[in-house]
Amino acid sequence: MSTRHPTRTALDEQRMPVRAKLAASWTSFMLLYIYVDILAFYKPGVVDDILVGVVWQFDITQTWAITALSLLALPILMVVLSAALPARVSRVLNIIVAAIQVPFAAFNAVGEWGGSWMVFYVLGVALELVVLALILRWAWMWPRTEAPRP
Repeated sequence: MSTRHPTRTALDEQRMPVRAKLAASWTSFMLLYIYVDILAFYKPGVVDDILVGVVWQFDITQTWAITALSLLALPILMVVLSAALPARVSRVLNIIVAAIQVPFAAFNAVGEWGGSWMVFYVLGVALELVVLALILRWAWMWPRTEAPRP
């Protein structure tokens, strides 16, 4: 009885467009950002503070909510803008917004430095920074086509 081994073939490695990489990366970034915030609700005292109107040391006001929404709107909108804008504009905007998000992401861990949940926040920020680094790299290295000659 002969046993035939199926022929092994390589998987088709299609090149993923930069736009798709960027949109997927911004989606991953936002999921990480959201889940770090959601999981932080399990930290003792967080929900109690929110119920009395305080997030970290900030009073929860409409101004605070508008500021938070405005800061989060940029990376949220980058999902669609990365795919929809012209390449040159998308490249520049991805570089600018990702560069702005790097210190913003790092700031989120500063408040917990030395605290009992420091490892959690540092891990969350580290993962976000990895995704931001990928965004910066892919946008910076966006392939170019040769300009047509007259």
